[in-house]
Amino acid sequence: MQPTDRLRLMFYEEPLLPEHLDFLPELARHTTVPLATGERLYGRWGFKELISQGAVDLIQPDLSHCGGIFEGRKIAAMAEAYDIGIAPHCPLGPLTLASSMQLDAWTPNFVIQEMSLQMQYNTNGDLQDYIKNKDVFDVTDGYLKLPTLPGLGIEIDGAAVIEANKEGLTRYDRDWHHEDGSIAEW
Repeated sequence: MQPTDRLRLMFYEEPLLPEHLDFLPELARHTTVPLATGERLYGRWGFKELISQGAVDLIQPDLSHCGGIFEGRKIAAMAEAYDIGIAPHCPLGPLTLASSMQLDAWTPNFVIQEMSLQMQYNTNGDLQDYIKNKDVFDVTDGYLKLPTLPGLGIEIDGAAVIEANKEGLTRYDRDWHHEDGSIAEW
């Protein structure tokens, strides 16, 4: 029995930096906790080697990074062929979450959906700030209902987007930095 077994962890998220995923099989041999990774991989070719290693239990494609719904579906299908689950990464806005939920709904190996609603790092631009149908992302007993409006199921509040844009665009940067300028991990 591993020390972590008593915790009954669902999975260990991103145990290695993406540039060190070749060490994942070795890590997998030393743990009973399911391993999840992939939120910083891009496109199906980024996932191909990871999936074929057989060392990961869940992949976490981010539709904003991997190429959208269609590419995400291709990635999920590759994972399904290896009995690997999918837990889409989604710390971003309502379009990404709505897109991820559409993918989740028709992906047989879907396990869980990450979202950033009311998360500690989401200090501005919350998921509901830029949509009119704010109840679309209401959580009930730990679940989100699939949006039912046409398209992705959400209605963007154009006036709120224009108002937020008056302050200027905030550049999304994959890297976070410490005060001294050194790169911080996500």
